[in-house]
Amino acid sequence: MMEKKALVTGCAGFIGSHTTIQLLKEGFKVTGIDNLSRKGTSENLNRINSLQDNNFKFIKCDIREEKTLNLVFQNNGPFDLIIHEAGQVAVTHSIYDPRNDFEINALGTFNILESTRKYSPEAFFIFASTNKVYGKLHSMEITENLSRYEYINNKDGVTEDTPLDFFSPYGVSKGAADQYTHDYFRIYGLKTVVFRQSCIYGDHQFGIEDQGWVAWFVIASILKKEINIYGNGKQTRDILWIEDLVDAYIAAYKNQEKCAGEVFNIGGGNNNSLSLNELVQMLKELDLIKKNPSHTDWRPGDQEIYISNTQKFENATNWKAKTSSEKGILKLIDWADKNLDLISQILK
Repeated sequence: MMEKKALVTGCAGFIGSHTTIQLLKEGFKVTGIDNLSRKGTSENLNRINSLQDNNFKFIKCDIREEKTLNLVFQNNGPFDLIIHEAGQVAVTHSIYDPRNDFEINALGTFNILESTRKYSPEAFFIFASTNKVYGKLHSMEITENLSRYEYINNKDGVTEDTPLDFFSPYGVSKGAADQYTHDYFRIYGLKTVVFRQSCIYGDHQFGIEDQGWVAWFVIASILKKEINIYGNGKQTRDILWIEDLVDAYIAAYKNQEKCAGEVFNIGGGNNNSLSLNELVQMLKELDLIKKNPSHTDWRPGDQEIYISNTQKFENATNWKAKTSSEKGILKLIDWADKNLDLISQILK
């Protein structure tokens, strides 16, 4: 049996590190690239290296550097699987620095696609997109109850045929990358698939206020830091445990004929949805939050509610989210409890 080669961009990030470790377990020879610019990436890279797996090779690389990226492909490919996780991930940061956001998310993804087209045209290519490509979702009627927003008609969530409405520089840059990825299947025949991901959470996620809200609420609660809520706290999201997301990547790879050229919404679905207020209440009941969070104005581009309808992907692969939000949050709390010193050091 021939050895399978994988490339993971952003391999030292939260999702990228989990993905890399699982691919090594699956028997892949993995090349991981990352520019190590984000807090926690060095720790995640150490976690991968601690496996002492000779099938892992790390290359420090910025996806904005076309020539360097081409050399990665030429010297380590051709790849059978490419999972593109590298990106600028915060809406707020994109508003403060839209050029940086564009260069990383739009131009960086274009560079990866071009290197794939030139040097690994047979690879199965997975792009981690975002629910933010749907914008404010004005076409979906919602209602407001005591703790959250809910859809009036689309109880099972947002489907892939929902009109795109790029909102915020982040939504535009990821949306451009999303559409480039999809079009490289149509124009060049690359086996690309777009995952429009909702809120992903899990262990080894060094969440901050701008990104990774579930992890941030848990970490802030344990460290007795103040939690600030933008808006009324009724914003509602479906959340997906990290291992379930990586399982979805593997399922897509194993079902290439059904998945290549497709776009899928991926998240925990309606059964695993939470509002900010509901997570706060859960943490209060666990005696982790002692005082009520403070409130400030809504953030630009924030959606009142986003819940993924994952039926299309489930039909294609038989994948299902296995980890309930309640179980996942308890697992996240357990990890944070056991790693407080490390988390405090990284987030100081």
